[in-house]
Amino acid sequence: MIHLHVTAADLTRVRFAASPLMETVTSLRTLAAGRQGRHLHRPWIDRFAGRAGRLRPYDRELLAALVRPQGYIPDFLVPPPGRRSSTFADALGQVAAADPEVVARELAHLAAHPVAQQGPGRDARRAVLQALVDRPDAGIGPVTEALAAYHRAAIAPEWARIDALLHDDIAHRLDALADGGVEAMMRNLHPSVTFAGQTLRIVKYYEGHADCGGRGLLLVPCAFAWPDVVVRTAHPESPSVSYSPRGLGRLWEEHPEDTGPALAGVLGQTRAALLALLDLPMSTSQAATQMAFSAPTLSVHLQALRAAGLLTSRRKGRHVLYARTELGERLLAESGGPSAR
Repeated sequence: MIHLHVTAADLTRVRFAASPLMETVTSLRTLAAGRQGRHLHRPWIDRFAGRAGRLRPYDRELLAALVRPQGYIPDFLVPPPGRRSSTFADALGQVAAADPEVVARELAHLAAHPVAQQGPGRDARRAVLQALVDRPDAGIGPVTEALAAYHRAAIAPEWARIDALLHDDIAHRLDALADGGVEAMMRNLHPSVTFAGQTLRIVKYYEGHADCGGRGLLLVPCAFAWPDVVVRTAHPESPSVSYSPRGLGRLWEEHPEDTGPALAGVLGQTRAALLALLDLPMSTSQAATQMAFSAPTLSVHLQALRAAGLLTSRRKGRHVLYARTELGERLLAESGGPSAR
C-alpha cells in the first residue's frame, strides 16, 4: 500500500487534468495484459487489431519493452499535464525535452525491475532497453517516434469519446468538491483508494510512503488505467494519481443508427441518433466527429434538441458540452432506444 501524505497547503492545490499521453501509455499495458481477462476494453482491442499493421515491427518491440503489463512505468513517459486539457503533441514535446541522464537511469531501473520483467522474453526486452540507454539521447528520439505512430493508430480515432468520458468525470468531481469539500470529492475515487486523516491510501503490490510537501496533488482520470491506479510520486512539480473515470462501462457501447421508427418519425433520424449518442457529455465538434457531420450542421440539431428540453448544456472552457436531460432519457427509453442503463 502507498501512503500519500497531504497537508492543508496541498489540498488548496489539488487539480484535475485529462492526458491523451497517459491514455496512450496505459493502453499499451491494456494490450499487453489483454489475454489476462481485461475484458472491459475488449471492443477497443478488437478495433485496434485492424489498425495494428500500421506500426513498424521495431516500434511494437520497443513499446512492448517500455510498458509492461504490470510494475514500473518510467516517469519520463507520463509527464504531468500542465493544463486540464492538453494535446498529445504538447505532452510528446515534454517527453522529447526530458533529460537523457534521467531517462537512461529510469530505463535501467525498468530493465532490472522484478515485477515489470516477469514473463518470457526478459532477455530480449533488456537488450532493447540497453540499446536505448547506450544512445547519446538515451533513445528519446525512437521512443517519441514510436509513441506518435502508436497514438495515431490506437488512440486518436477514439479520442473524442474518451475525452468526453474524462471531462464528464472531472465535472462530477468538481461538483462534489463544491457541495461537500475534499472528502466528498475523494469519496468513491476508486475501490483501491481511501482518504482519511490527510492521507491518501492506495492499494498496490508494495509498501511506501510519500509526502506531497506543499506541491499539491494532480488527479488524472484515465480510461486505460482500469482496473489499477497509477501513482507517480517522484515528479518535482506534484504527485499524481490516475484512476478509472465514472461510467467507464459506457465507453465502448455501440449505439445503433436505428433508434426506432416512432422516435425517428417525431425527431427525424439524425436528431434521434444524436439523442442516443449523447449518453456522455460532448461538444459540437466531438459529436460531429462521432456522427460524420459538419459541426455547423450538427449545431443546428443540438440547439433544436436543447430547445425541446431533451438536452442540457454547460460550458467547459471555450467549449459547450451537451448531454441528455431526464426527459431525453425517458423519451429514448420509451421509444425502445439505447437510453440510460
